[in-house]
Amino acid sequence: MTEVTILHNPRCSKSRQTLQLLRDRGIEPVVVDYLKTPPDVARLADLVRRLGISPHALLRRGEAAYREAGLDRGTPSDEQVLQAIHEHPILMQRPIVVVGERAALGRPPENVLQIL
Repeated sequence: MTEVTILHNPRCSKSRQTLQLLRDRGIEPVVVDYLKTPPDVARLADLVRRLGISPHALLRRGEAAYREAGLDRGTPSDEQVLQAIHEHPILMQRPIVVVGERAALGRPPENVLQIL
């Protein structure tokens, strides 16, 4: 099987549930704690492409960092959003599971089943 990677936040219940869902299916993914190892802007752009969403859809707007980064003022460009997520990875929706050229957001966790 193609390598499976999960961008994981161990403090997030959906992220933990998604990781368990994978393991329950006999899949031991590469676990990337994206808060400790934030993806660079190019990787974020690639994830957005694989997810088939806009960078804005990847944002967690309820985080304090959203306001601190100034994303609540005006309409930031895609590049500004990706840079803000790189600098403040807590802003990224989670978890993200990547399998080959496909990716899925584990909200709800069962969403990842479509790319396995």
